[in-house]
Order: sequence, then C-alpha cells, then structure tokens
Amino acid sequence: RQLPRFVDKNNIPPEAVERSQLIRQLVSDGDKRLVVRDISGQYHFNGAFNNANSVKSALEQLKAEGYAALVEKEQALILNTFEQIFDHKSFTGRSGTFFGYEGLGCVYWHMVSKLLLAAQENCFRAIEEQAEGATLQKLIAQYYDVRAGIGFNKSPEEYGAFPSDPYSHTPGNAGAQQPGMTGQVKEDILARFGELGVMVKDGKITFQPSLLRQSEFMSQSTTFDYFNLQGEAQSLELPKGALGFTYCQTPVVYHLSEKPGIRLVMANGNIKNIDGLEIGTEDSARIFERTGEVARVEVLVRPGNM
Repeated sequence: RQLPRFVDKNNIPPEAVERSQLIRQLVSDGDKRLVVRDISGQYHFNGAFNNANSVKSALEQLKAEGYAALVEKEQALILNTFEQIFDHKSFTGRSGTFFGYEGLGCVYWHMVSKLLLAAQENCFRAIEEQAEGATLQKLIAQYYDVRAGIGFNKSPEEYGAFPSDPYSHTPGNAGAQQPGMTGQVKEDILARFGELGVMVKDGKITFQPSLLRQSEFMSQSTTFDYFNLQGEAQSLELPKGALGFTYCQTPVVYHLSEKPGIRLVMANGNIKNIDGLEIGTEDSARIFERTGEVARVEVLVRPGNM
C-alpha cells in the first residue's frame, strides 16, 4: 500500500486559502498561531496541533485578540479544512503493514484502560498537592468519563462480544477481535483498587476512597461471597450502606460513618480499633503475608470523602 510521504502531509490547498479571509489576514499580519507559510509559499497548519481541539484553542485565542468577527464567520470552515487534510477517521494505525482488522476506526480497549489509570494518577496527584476543589472535581469527572468508555460499560452491540470478556480491540467494521486475557486486565485491577482507595505507604495499608462514589454502597442488605485463604467458599452478610471486597484474600468491608476509623477483627476473636484510616506495619504485614491472623477489616469512611 502506497502511503503519502512526510512532505506531502499538512499542506493546505491553495483553494482553501483563497476561501478563508482569516488565513490570509493572519499571514498578512505575521501571526503564526493557526497557519504558517513556508519559504516556497505553501501553507501549513501550526505543527504543534494534535487534533481539532488544538485548532479550537487557537481560534479561541484569536477570537479574544482582534479576530472575533472572522473566527465567528469561518470557524466551521477552518475545522473542516483541518479534518479534510489529516483525515483522522481513515487513519489505519498498524494496518498498513499489519493485519487488516487493526486500525479502521478501532477502539483499543487496553489503551482506554491505560488512559484511565493515567487519569486516576493525576487525580491522586491533585489530592496530594491540595488542588482547588473545582479542579479536583473536574479531574474526577474526566476520570469517570474515561471509565465509561471501557468495554465492560458497553453494550454487546457496541463491544462486538460479551462486554465482560477481554478482547484486544473492536474495529468499526466488525465485532471484537483477538480474544484472550489481555494486559488491559492489569490496568483495570490497579484502577479498581485505586477507586476503592486502598494504598500502601511505608509498609502500611491505608484507605483513601476519594474517588469512590457513594452509589457503589449497597442500597439494601446483601450476601458477599468470597474464598478464604484455604480456598474455601465463605459468605459475609453486608448491611445496607456497606461495600465489600477482598485484599490479599482478606475481606474488607466499608461502612459509611461520620467518624473515620478501622476495626480489625482477628481470627482469635479479638478486635483492634484504630483511629484514622491506616493499618500499622505489623498488622499490614500479617495481611500481606496471608497469615490468617486478621480475619476481617472493617473500615469506617465519611460520605463527604466521596
């Protein structure tokens, strides 16, 4: 397959330049934020642009700096010209040299999960740096927007298979391709524990469910089934307003409470009450090493943290 050479890309046709008074005016003014004219007289979009959003940002800047009327008049024209030149929709990824079904409007599910994990890491960074509340809420909203794009949130029609089954990608012209356990599972597990707020700092298990949505807590009492350290099926009754999961095969139960804290239910029947949301190094080590000494972890979390 013949692919265009680098020098043949990002060339704005002369007729497109003629149609745009904004482009001609910017070139005349020596403004290179949108378009650049090279020494041979050929016009190109700013090389720093990633996609149409970059073009929109440049147009917004120009709109605020004396070009408002022309931007209002030609924004759609400029964006259409940009898309016609780069034709992102037809980008085939590796399919130029790889398999025919890779590319062509594919959704690569693993890449969505990589983006999700990166978005989550930025949420935690914002929390650590004590970013403004509005900034943090926007980051969290973006995180859940990305999360909504993962395969398990899709319908079978959109995904092209059972959404809970792992597949490499779904192209625009067919169902999901390349079944099997993909590396995506790793990112999804990390992201899920991040949502639950389970972290390890200096050998201590801590709970910081800043991303966890209150809607995930049980709306009514239910039974939580899990396997213990001996591989035996176990059941735990969860009351309304609780949430259960396992960590190192130890059941952890979240309860909504105005006062944060931890209760360690030990195998010998003793209960350790901890102020705050951090388990000490010794008890954390018991959980990591699966000694069985910690039978259950009960965590009290404030609704306001979510």
